[in-house]
Amino acid sequence: MRVFIRVQVASILGSAADYAATILLTEIFRCPYLISNFLGNILGGTAQFNLCRHWAFKNVEGRMPVQATRFIIAFAGNLVLSAAGIYLMTRFLGLNYIVSKTITSIGLGVSYNYWIQKKYVFA
Repeated sequence: MRVFIRVQVASILGSAADYAATILLTEIFRCPYLISNFLGNILGGTAQFNLCRHWAFKNVEGRMPVQATRFIIAFAGNLVLSAAGIYLMTRFLGLNYIVSKTITSIGLGVSYNYWIQKKYVFA
């Protein structure tokens, strides 16, 4: 249970970086929300990878290239699911992109992201 909680904390901190970048790019720099979401996801994912590797899973046994490659593969799936969720909820349900991002992020954080990191990336 301790690892699950640490992964969720890492996810929240990564999400904070993600949200800050997404909102800044969308609201200040007027980037389309899907592009802002993509760039925010990259920033948040990088932060989350480092937090999970060094703190949540404490798995720094010289396997950085393998873990990074696995993370990128898993993260590509996350990017597709995140973009799809945000687009569908924003476009078809009329939700604000931040609300759509929040719902999608929570769903992915406690399901896809945790399990794929535990069983694949940092296994």
